[in-house]
Amino acid sequence: MERLEVKNLNHSFGFTKILQNINFTLQKGEVLSIVGPSGGGKTTLLHLCADLMDVQEGSVTNSFVSSSFAFQEARLLPWKNVIDNISMGLLAAGYRRRDAIEESKKIALRFGLEERDFEKFPKDLSGGMKQRVSFARALVLKPSLLFLDEPFSALDIGLKKELQTILIDMISKKEISILFITHDLMEAIRLSDEILLLKADPGHIVKKFSYTLPQHERDDAFVYEQSAKILQDEEIIDTFELRMK
Repeated sequence: MERLEVKNLNHSFGFTKILQNINFTLQKGEVLSIVGPSGGGKTTLLHLCADLMDVQEGSVTNSFVSSSFAFQEARLLPWKNVIDNISMGLLAAGYRRRDAIEESKKIALRFGLEERDFEKFPKDLSGGMKQRVSFARALVLKPSLLFLDEPFSALDIGLKKELQTILIDMISKKEISILFITHDLMEAIRLSDEILLLKADPGHIVKKFSYTLPQHERDDAFVYEQSAKILQDEEIIDTFELRMK
C-alpha cells in the first residue's frame, strides 16, 4: 500500500530547532494539509517529506510509486517555452520527444492554456499563466503523490478556484494523493481529508481536524461554515495569534 509515513521527525538549522517530534501518515488517495503561521517550519517539513532536504533525526518513509512538486513560485526555465517546460519530466523519464510534446499539449489545454500560448516563454506569461504551466509540469507524469507549497497564495480568486476544481476532480477519481502546506484555512478545508495544525518555535503538531464529506460535495456554504467553526477553536486562535488584546 502506497503511503508517506513521518515518525519522530526533528530538524534544526544550526542551534535553532525548527521542527520537533512530527508524526503523521498520508495514505494513498488522501489529501493532507499542514496549516500554520509563516515562519513555523511548514516549508521545511514539506521539503523533508519530498526528499529535497536530508532528514537529521527521525524518519520519512515514502512508498508512493512516483511524486512531483509544485512550488509557490512557478520556477520555469526562462530559456524554454511553455511546452518545453512542461515536457521536461517526460523527456527525463525516457519518453520520445514526439510523445512528450503531445502529452504536454494535452495537459496544457486541460489547465486552461491555449494553443497560441505553447510557444511563449516565461517572460511573456502572466503570473497566473506561469502557475498553470507549473501545475501542468507537475502533473503531466501522473504522479501518485503531489507536494504543494502554497501554490495558490499569489493567485486571484477565479484562477485559484479553477485550479482547485481540477485537483478536486483528480481527487474524486482517486488519481492522486496530496500533501500541501498553506496558511489559508478555507483552502485547507476545501481540499483536505485531514488538516494538521503546526505551531511554531519549534514547529510541532498541536491538533488535527478531519473531514469526511467528499471534496466535490464541499460547496462554498460548507467551507464558510467550517471556517467559522475552526476559527473558534482555541488552538487555532492561539497558534495564529487571533486573540483580541
